[in-house]
Amino acid sequence: MTTLPAGREAAFLMLVLSRIPGLGPARINAIISRFGGSPDLLHAGADDFQRITGIGEQLSGEIAGFLRQPEKRRAAEQEAIGQFEALERCNARLVTILDPGYPSLLKEIYDPPPVLFIRGSLPNPEQPSIAVVGTRKASAYGKQASMEISGELALRGVLVVSGLAYGIDSAAHEAALRAGGKTVAVLAGGVDDIYTDPRGRLWPKIIEQGALVSEEWFGSEMLPAKFPKRNRIISGMTQGTLVVESDLKGGALITASYALEQNREVFAVPGSIYSGNSRGTNRLIQTGQAKAVLSVDDILEELPAPPIDTVKQQQEPAIVRAELSREENELMRFIGEEPVHLDTLALRSGLDISVLLVLLFELELKKAVRQLPGQFFQKTRRHP
Repeated sequence: MTTLPAGREAAFLMLVLSRIPGLGPARINAIISRFGGSPDLLHAGADDFQRITGIGEQLSGEIAGFLRQPEKRRAAEQEAIGQFEALERCNARLVTILDPGYPSLLKEIYDPPPVLFIRGSLPNPEQPSIAVVGTRKASAYGKQASMEISGELALRGVLVVSGLAYGIDSAAHEAALRAGGKTVAVLAGGVDDIYTDPRGRLWPKIIEQGALVSEEWFGSEMLPAKFPKRNRIISGMTQGTLVVESDLKGGALITASYALEQNREVFAVPGSIYSGNSRGTNRLIQTGQAKAVLSVDDILEELPAPPIDTVKQQQEPAIVRAELSREENELMRFIGEEPVHLDTLALRSGLDISVLLVLLFELELKKAVRQLPGQFFQKTRRHP
């Protein structure tokens, strides 16, 4: 076996096993459970593998045959070594299911990834966690709901996990970051290629305040089948999944179905009966598969209390109170000490509702305005 740094033998073996056709996460975990991190498994025979649950006679012979063929085994070992070299180049690390730093909730699912590639730091395992997912083609309503709920969750010490896709996912990550909270992005590709954020608008900050996570190798090809695999990790890492916007089909509902299979909580933000983006979320609520979320408290009451050191002080939240932009200052001219309705603001400012909602949310984050029930907005005392 190729020489590796001390303590990395088990990770190396798992990577080699993953190159054998027919071996997925569940079977690799079963093999590792039988042999541990011992290199003896590279010399095991078909009879040894056949004793493992889930590995039949034919597959046992194929595994042993692969390991006995010098060219195939050498190629798999060299590919595994290449992954360790890539880890160093990207300042990333590999966590195996045998390591104490592996996410404890993820271990509980049927087929947890044997290895995780990580850039950044996974949070305190005692920190409560919620997956926030939804459509890539999010509406202004969906983005606002995702940002408001995710930001408030982060302020309350809850880890926000999502998939860094366009739309709802990105809004969730961004709000958690702005609130000074922890967030984890689970990728369908390698952590070396953040294809949904090529300009680095979010992922460098995610590494600083959380982590990028994937079970996919560096340089791996992006395939449609990898997205459902990614979704099982998103739900598996968390105590519950919130679906903000989704039609009757889509990745967000796949994540919700995984959460239900994993015996985790499922939440959904209700939406208009006329919106295609809300058909999936409304159906989850209608069929009793998800709890309707009207405020962040609907989620928090289902979660354990977070460790004290992860909760932001509500009177001084860790949001950067940046100066207002020109557009925000213009809008502030139409907001006074008396509450004003969203429709009135749209008429006064001449702004489209979708643009107006984004600006208002930015002003809320900067503590310039507060939102009241019924889509009314009011200037705060901090901004005369």
